[in-house]
Amino acid sequence: MGSFSYLASSNLLESEARAALARIGRTFDPTAIANIEWVSASRSLGLEFERVLEIGYLRGADLWHVATALYIFDEPSEVTFLTLDRRQGEIAVALGFQT
Repeated sequence: MGSFSYLASSNLLESEARAALARIGRTFDPTAIANIEWVSASRSLGLEFERVLEIGYLRGADLWHVATALYIFDEPSEVTFLTLDRRQGEIAVALGFQT
């Protein structure tokens, strides 16, 4: 991730990273997320949820991440959405994000 000048996410990312590493018996390294700006919406993400679901179905946590990205960034085409999930990536591209 060193080639990105700005990293942002909801803090759901930390819980998912910790759970994934615990599942495979690895230790979480807090420095891996030290440069991320944590974003917490000041309102419901209902508009963003609807916009994403108009494109296609995503599970709750995946929906939350894409909706948060829409909340943060006015112009998705200028943003890279990082994901390892194929379906989440497809929806992000359909919304205009780079992957």
